[in-house]
Amino acid sequence: MKEVNVHELKKMLDGKEDFQLIDVREPRENEYCNIGGELIPMGTVLNRLDMISRDKKVVMYCRSGNRSANVIKALEQRFGFDNLYNLKGGILDWSDEIDPSVPKY
Repeated sequence: MKEVNVHELKKMLDGKEDFQLIDVREPRENEYCNIGGELIPMGTVLNRLDMISRDKKVVMYCRSGNRSANVIKALEQRFGFDNLYNLKGGILDWSDEIDPSVPKY
């Protein structure tokens, strides 16, 4: 599985790179803290495939990187996506290494 770390994501955001950022956490988690990703909760991803780009890099994240990794595995295996990247360490690493104002839970 392809991954990016939080420093690579920050560089992509700062450089205004053309990519899609997707948060696969639950709405209550997204309301508590987020880093600007489009919310597509894990349980709804398979019903919302049309919302996931196939023609540019897509970075998916969750709290720690585990749920987003599982979503990516399913999308790659079942639907042939080859442009998906997991945010290694998720929101927790983002808070620790990039922006401590993002609350951890």
